[in-house]
Amino acid sequence: MYRTALRNVLAHKGRLLMTVLAVLLGTAFVAGTLVFSDTMGQAMRNSYSTSYSDVSVLVSADGPDDGPADRDAPRPEKGALTQETVQRLAALPGTERARGVVSGFTGVADKNGNLIGESWSARGVNFVPDASGADSRYPMADGRGPRTAGEVALNRQAADKAGYRVGDTVRVAGNGAARDAVLTGVFTTDDPQVTSGGTLVLMDTATAQRELLEPGRFSSVVLTAKAGTGEQALLEQARAAAPADGVELKSGQQLKDDQVKMVDDSVSTTKTMLLVFAGISLFVGIFIIVNTFTMLIAQRLKELALLRAVGASRGQVTKSVLVEALAIGVIASVGGLLAGIGIGAGLQSLLHAFNEGMPTGALVVAPTTVVATLVTGVVVTVLSALLPAVRASRIPPVAAMSSGEQPSTQRGLVIRNTIGVLIAGAGLGLILAGANGKGSGAQHLLELGAPLALIGVFVLLPLLSRPVIALVGPVLAKVFGTPGKLARLNAVRNPRRTASTAAALTIGLTLVTALTVIGNSVTSAVTSMVAGTMKADYVVGMANHRELAPELTGLVAKAPGVKAVSQVDNVWWQFEGSDKAKAIEGYDAAAFDQLVNLKMTEGATSALQQDRILVNDEFATSHHLSAGSTVRATAPGGEAVTLTVGGVFERNDGVSPVVASNRLIEAHDKSPLVQQILVKGADGATPALKQAVKDATGRNPVIEVRTTQDMVNEFNRIISTMLNLMYGLLGMAVIVAVLGVINTLAMSVFERKREIGMLRAIGLERRGIKRMIRLESVVISLFGAAVGVLLGCFLAWAATRLLASDLKGLTTVIPYGSVLLFLGLAALVGMVAALWPARRASRMDILSSIKTD
Repeated sequence: MYRTALRNVLAHKGRLLMTVLAVLLGTAFVAGTLVFSDTMGQAMRNSYSTSYSDVSVLVSADGPDDGPADRDAPRPEKGALTQETVQRLAALPGTERARGVVSGFTGVADKNGNLIGESWSARGVNFVPDASGADSRYPMADGRGPRTAGEVALNRQAADKAGYRVGDTVRVAGNGAARDAVLTGVFTTDDPQVTSGGTLVLMDTATAQRELLEPGRFSSVVLTAKAGTGEQALLEQARAAAPADGVELKSGQQLKDDQVKMVDDSVSTTKTMLLVFAGISLFVGIFIIVNTFTMLIAQRLKELALLRAVGASRGQVTKSVLVEALAIGVIASVGGLLAGIGIGAGLQSLLHAFNEGMPTGALVVAPTTVVATLVTGVVVTVLSALLPAVRASRIPPVAAMSSGEQPSTQRGLVIRNTIGVLIAGAGLGLILAGANGKGSGAQHLLELGAPLALIGVFVLLPLLSRPVIALVGPVLAKVFGTPGKLARLNAVRNPRRTASTAAALTIGLTLVTALTVIGNSVTSAVTSMVAGTMKADYVVGMANHRELAPELTGLVAKAPGVKAVSQVDNVWWQFEGSDKAKAIEGYDAAAFDQLVNLKMTEGATSALQQDRILVNDEFATSHHLSAGSTVRATAPGGEAVTLTVGGVFERNDGVSPVVASNRLIEAHDKSPLVQQILVKGADGATPALKQAVKDATGRNPVIEVRTTQDMVNEFNRIISTMLNLMYGLLGMAVIVAVLGVINTLAMSVFERKREIGMLRAIGLERRGIKRMIRLESVVISLFGAAVGVLLGCFLAWAATRLLASDLKGLTTVIPYGSVLLFLGLAALVGMVAALWPARRASRMDILSSIKTD
């Protein structure tokens, strides 16, 4: 039996090629993901291993120096590290050297005024020379380190990229007005953030403190232990000498462990995302494998019947089919592993091409990658072939020898459809419950219901195929004549096979449609929100969404053409009756109505000028407030504040639930977080006004001056980029689906060899045969695509209903143009997939086809 099974594999090489390719592509995706992730992880770990080579203990002030990236997160308090702290730590018995470090965001403009590199990887630090005038952290390749306020040094990669040489004037900027400085030196460093494409600016310590923190303060203190003193011992000594509050102490080993964990988490996230799409490709491949073995068994009914007649047991027949699947799985998995190694190398080269500074290294092919790839491919193939193998063993020998193909029993169809209805009903019920719920519980219901509904629909596809395809029958017959009529009959001849072929496209179109509708709905809601909230002509903010320097507001207000201006203060106060601190936004009370649009339900926005607050309707309801009510709050310093409500407005996600005047906020919080400045021009949004505002910032390359449309366009680009990435990753599943259609059609043509010969004999031309096969392929593809589009729209509707609680005004917006495009592409997929089978069918010899046994 085993020899027979292996001979069958070799005998049907052409028929099984598509199955092998389907498994190969899926396993190649898995292997490529694992190789790429392991290689990148190892390269990043090697790169970061030198980051803390001279650090025994790091004493750092809590909280980032340029404010939180999330404007809805409270601003952390920072401890005070002064020169006195550095001296106290330097005097510890175990300290060899103590170095005060000043670090913060600093961007550098090229000769055209544009930022060098990315804003998130631009930093500035203090240059601390020793007695020789050098700083061992930053060896100079040319020139010397900075000594005064008007001097800076720049890392070699950034200097080379911008074409700067020692003696040139460069424009550097933090979160305030930019300034010019003389480039005194170009240095090298093994800092991984710099080597991966970031910029690093060196300043003298006094300038760095003034620009990045405040005079006399340090971001952190680096301690190097004396010989014979362990890191843990020095850590305990430093803990006793460091300030009691607002600082964090870590040993060098802890810092390295944190870096390793950060790298592993980053790589793990990427790996998980890629493996999800690899799993989708393999899942699509399952339908191809099941289809292939079902059709092969149908073609070998007499052979299997003869084996049963001469004594083969059901178990032997089952095992023979599974051995075929095992052989195919092994061949495909080995090929997938080799292809995956190539994919991993290609992804690494592609990443390096986009960012030459990204760490790289030799390909890492771990034993777990080899085992995981081979096991995945073999298990998927064998399990997919299990059901056809069991069906083959249950064919009665006499019935099999007297019939070309055994139809599904009525009992089997009833059981299948009952199971499908139950699973799909449960899935749809969970989706509806999640769509009408709120919070994480509703999200979990939706996450559980979506796959159940998808599986239920797959089970019901044979039931759906006949009535759905029957709808297009008259159109096909009328437009394409006899080939169209035959194509419809062939498409519904075997509903189970049609369903399995269409299911591969259904998966891809469900995901693509759901993502597209959700993205389009969110984009529409954000566009409406921004357009309905902002009256300002321009919004000034950092490209990296960090804090703006407070003095910028005054500089922008003095720019020619500015009519009204307001910085947006962000603070987080604890309100009576709330478990967590609530965000409050502050605006200039006199300019508010010219810059922001709120729909008031009680009171008026003019109440801000009386230092009263405005609250949205949801906040008012939860705290039982109305115009004239008072509410107690606690400012960050612990000061109790009694606030009077001056008005209630409809919830608007463009502003915080609580709005106050800058004067009120700054009376109780001296240093609010400022991330935006709103500007209204006397003549509206004009290029002259934009340039004037930009000039007011000293032409800071990191500060953006954007209209509301610019903000919407940026959000649209982000959504488009994410969708394109998803489309690219789902492309592998679509390729596998195309292979499935080709495989099914090719084997179907072989099964219908005599039938095609008879059609040719009674006068159907070769062109008619080709048209019949192509139309059959298009009908099956469109059937799968239509089901996928409908299911995807339903899932997107449920998701937007759930997300509407977090984004007011979010409704389901179906991009009908995109949906029609997807259906058109599905039809094109059907046409392309049918090219080879149609050509093969049209070239069959009439007499030999009719004589086929």
